[in-house]
Amino acid sequence: MRRKFLKGCAATLAVAAAISSASVALAQTAAEFYDGKNIKFIVPYKPGGGYDEYGRMLAPYLEKHTGARVDIVNMPGAGGMKGANEIFNSPSDGLTIGIINGSAMVTNEIAGIEGANYKVADYNFLGRVVADQRVLAVSTKTGLETYEDVLKSESPVLLGATGLGGSTYVDAVIVGTVMGNNQKVIHGFNSSSDVRQALLRGDIQGMWGSWGSARKGVAAGDFRIVTHSARDGDPNTPDIPSVFDYAAKLDDPANADEILIAWDALSAVGRPVAAPPGVPEDRVVFLQEAFAKAMTDPEFVDKAKQSKRDLNYSDGATMARLAKSATDLTPEIRKLFVAAINGEL
Repeated sequence: MRRKFLKGCAATLAVAAAISSASVALAQTAAEFYDGKNIKFIVPYKPGGGYDEYGRMLAPYLEKHTGARVDIVNMPGAGGMKGANEIFNSPSDGLTIGIINGSAMVTNEIAGIEGANYKVADYNFLGRVVADQRVLAVSTKTGLETYEDVLKSESPVLLGATGLGGSTYVDAVIVGTVMGNNQKVIHGFNSSSDVRQALLRGDIQGMWGSWGSARKGVAAGDFRIVTHSARDGDPNTPDIPSVFDYAAKLDDPANADEILIAWDALSAVGRPVAAPPGVPEDRVVFLQEAFAKAMTDPEFVDKAKQSKRDLNYSDGATMARLAKSATDLTPEIRKLFVAAINGEL
């Protein structure tokens, strides 16, 4: 009898211990979970580029604010798609994150590019490192002073672009289609740098591209920004109306605005850091807070400035909205974007 009693007590204690252990596990905070763990940070390009530099600059500050070790893993391939797929399809424990080429991944998804095994809006976004404003730069030798001059030009305005479907091409044809201006897009340049050289030579009159790529030419007096994508203004282009301002004067401003919002979201997604779907909410919130602290850490900001790397932080919630805007398109707008991405416009 005593033996049965003791055996029963032992079983009860074992159950109690198991329940206690489970309670401790459930009570474990996200901070406790990450303390001393290893986080894999995927960079979808080879070492040495801008994405790699951002990742390696961020890593020590993510370590500082998570208590975990952050290991950079370069995973180049398919124009950044291999790394994006790896992040998206990783275990949902919150121990794999990475930086992605958001704009390119959005266009790949919209166009149904083979191998795009992800849904941009389904990532758990920690936030954005940077997104470069899109601008239309013209040569100061063209006589084009404003975007109004471009819109009123009777002869086609020659705009340069890289390959069909590239961002410089998509920008030009989407905005040109919305605004209905007289233009001819000269495409096939090997790089944006080659397009800028053609602009300097006078072979073309203008090009769409990032502010970061155009600013040296602007500072040198070779280029002039006539319009841009910053709907609510931007300190880089003060007093220059955005393309949204001009679109508001069209016969169907609502339709134009809808298309331009989707277009702007392509570039606004920028370079976000994300975790895969399914990560527990408390861990996502913890990582978002750690990312915000890292991005605003004075030492990190100073290091980025010394490296001449721009920062344009947005939080995870904002990035989720942008990703939805960029991918949740009406059939009509999706058809237009697919045509632009496939070089059919």
